[in-house]
Amino acid sequence: MSETLELNTAMEVPKIALKGVKKAFGPKVVLDGVDLEIKRGESVVIIGGSGTGKSVLLKSILGILTPDSGTIQIDGEDTTHIGGRDRERALAKFGMLFQGAALFDSLPVWENVAFGLIQGHGVGRKEARERAIATLGAVGLTPDVANLSPSELSGGMQKRVGLARAICTNPEIIFFDEPTTGLDPIMADVINDLIVKCVKDLGATALSITHDMASARKIADRIAMLYKGKLIWVGPVSQIDNSGNPYVDQFIHGRAEGPIQMQIKAF
Repeated sequence: MSETLELNTAMEVPKIALKGVKKAFGPKVVLDGVDLEIKRGESVVIIGGSGTGKSVLLKSILGILTPDSGTIQIDGEDTTHIGGRDRERALAKFGMLFQGAALFDSLPVWENVAFGLIQGHGVGRKEARERAIATLGAVGLTPDVANLSPSELSGGMQKRVGLARAICTNPEIIFFDEPTTGLDPIMADVINDLIVKCVKDLGATALSITHDMASARKIADRIAMLYKGKLIWVGPVSQIDNSGNPYVDQFIHGRAEGPIQMQIKAF
């Protein structure tokens, strides 16, 4: 009975919890009191225009940036100001698909995929290569791709390799930074399907940032919109078209007219 109670209590603790997170660079306030909880196994997508703070939010959770105020918790642990080995332990829970894949040009594909295993987990090269090839298979790439260099791959294949690297260590949390940028609509949909499958197979918690509403609709359980440093709407993906929020409505339909005014320089 007590074990069941402990399990239920653990399940109720958010995987990621942000409370009052603020971050400014000089006079420019980028995050202005962000509150967000992400449940275990949930996929949350943050939408918003360029320069609204989406990347700063990810970097703050990862500890690359330190918030000026507020707290960030991972599995109930306050990680806002931790460093050293405690930060390394926290980061071991994460995998990340970077915008543009961000592969190492000097390494063959399999070493790119196995980078976290070798450098972060001390796995031997033989085992790491085997696991990398198996992970490439999970994203639809054949073993012969393993020895290629990133420059020999198409954009879609590079994204798949980036996804394989993100999941190779079996992370508990995966970040997706603009996962479909630069891809044609068909390949973007392929990547979206792979993201959904990989996150489900791992039972991972996912946090994504994107401008691509087709991607957001496919991979999200919930969507949150960041505007001028604040989350102005958070809700289930099924409610995004009926949010009742004029800012959200303008953004998801890509309308020039509306409360969001773009700053356009005249030359």
